[in-house]
Amino acid sequence: MRSTVEAVREGEVHAVIRHYRDNSQLFDELERRTAEVEQVIRGVSGLVGYFLVRTADGGFSISVYQDRSGTDESTRAAADWVRQNLPQSAVSVPEVIEGRVVLHLGT
Repeated sequence: MRSTVEAVREGEVHAVIRHYRDNSQLFDELERRTAEVEQVIRGVSGLVGYFLVRTADGGFSISVYQDRSGTDESTRAAADWVRQNLPQSAVSVPEVIEGRVVLHLGT
């Protein structure tokens, strides 16, 4: 398996940001159920990294996968999980920003 840095150089690594504005209730649940969130995200092939970030009015997630099919699948899986597990919550549709990773720094 090639390193993430090699894959980035070849333009294969993709990232997706899902921004949930005005969704504090959703993030209360996500924080409470981190083990379930982890299971969903790790269930998508090609995971490079994942971050769930709380903001004053909700939060956002950053998912990085080895290719675009991973980011597409993670967005679908996240939406399915929210729909199945939080139907009573007033969860607005997130702003989704997706693209090819051009630089990777980290360990």
